[in-house]
Amino acid sequence: MRTVVAGAGPTGLVMALGLARRGRQVIVIDRDPGPPPGRDDVWHRKGVMQFQHAHTFRRQVVDVLSVEMPDVLDSLGAAGAQLAGGGDGRPLAMLCRRAIFERVLRAHAATQPGVTLQYGHIDRVEQDRGRVVGISVDGVTVPSDLVIDASGRSSRFTDGIRPRAEGEDCGAVYVTRQYRLHNPADVGPMNSPIGLSLSLSGYLAIAFLHDNGAFSITFTHDGTDKALRMMRHADVFDDAVRTIPQLSEWIDPARAQAVSRALPGGRLYNSYRGQLDAAGRPALPGLISVGDAVCTTTPLAGRGIALALMQARELLGILDSQGTDIISATTQFDSWCVDHIRPWFDDHRYTDADRMRRWAGGDVDLGRRLPSDLIVATAAVDHRLADVVGDYATMDALPDSLTGAHDRAREIYTSGWRPPVAEGPSRAELSEVVSRTPAAA
Repeated sequence: MRTVVAGAGPTGLVMALGLARRGRQVIVIDRDPGPPPGRDDVWHRKGVMQFQHAHTFRRQVVDVLSVEMPDVLDSLGAAGAQLAGGGDGRPLAMLCRRAIFERVLRAHAATQPGVTLQYGHIDRVEQDRGRVVGISVDGVTVPSDLVIDASGRSSRFTDGIRPRAEGEDCGAVYVTRQYRLHNPADVGPMNSPIGLSLSLSGYLAIAFLHDNGAFSITFTHDGTDKALRMMRHADVFDDAVRTIPQLSEWIDPARAQAVSRALPGGRLYNSYRGQLDAAGRPALPGLISVGDAVCTTTPLAGRGIALALMQARELLGILDSQGTDIISATTQFDSWCVDHIRPWFDDHRYTDADRMRRWAGGDVDLGRRLPSDLIVATAAVDHRLADVVGDYATMDALPDSLTGAHDRAREIYTSGWRPPVAEGPSRAELSEVVSRTPAAA
């Protein structure tokens, strides 16, 4: 079966490698020509705003690679990626920059028999009698019996074919800067195996560990205070970091040096887009979307690549079992996504909306169902909740697993307890700090 994969990001490359290792001939098309030789910080990935931003490669990513392509996992380790252990002996996450992750995946795809990497812009899907017959790339048709759409949320070549996405802007913006430790073992303060996560008054500030001594610091806020946008300037960003004692230790010149400019990010969406039309049939037989083309969630919880590769693994298995019956494969995959991916989308929509309300000054609303982040926080008060919220936090259980903890969490909030706020300025105070920095003037 002639197969085209649209998109050479993590999802597309995992799909291409998995299909080729099952005997298929696969053409991968992307408008980015691939990484230049040498340093990863000079690879400016076309169409991927968040490419140089921090990513969380959760244990689900490690699980997919270890089962489907352990040689890729070995190569990532050789490139400097490290596994961060969890309390159960399983890896909690892989510490790695996205540029390293994609470079390694692409190197394997480039040498994989059965995979062809093609540079170009996808114009549209070619159809005949209601089925896919190919894909138009820069005006030239590439014949195909199956098109795997791994082109992401914002791709337009399936517009008018698939149903419109559900969802909306999640109401958060962020800014990131990368640094490198002089001694990779000399890390700053940590409160998790992947770094330091701090909840402050009206915003979040996080240090993410990566590979080879690299780390990122990220601020996330609701974007309503225009002064905070000045953190896109490197000096302003570093001044903001220094106002938070635990984060300040990370960028002490004796410990680390900056290796990137400050990188703003926005237009973050919670979105979900299924495969089927209003009658419950595949929108176009021969076209299957996967990864961000199906679901995106705000990066606050770092679930994006995990959700994408979980889909890729499931789709590979379904294509194995269904063979050439693409209609059944599409329907089965859509049903699986409704059960296993959509719940995370629904959870993010509800939780993010409530978080933004609280960042704007609202208190915990005891008249409504508590959002997931507030339920998780109560495990610090009642350790009996730890197992329940732990499985949710590691994505080993779906969001509805928190139902059993809801009533106890409500009791805790009714008593007057609130999640502690880390030491550091409020959002209003941070705004004053960044407004005083010369670069912001």
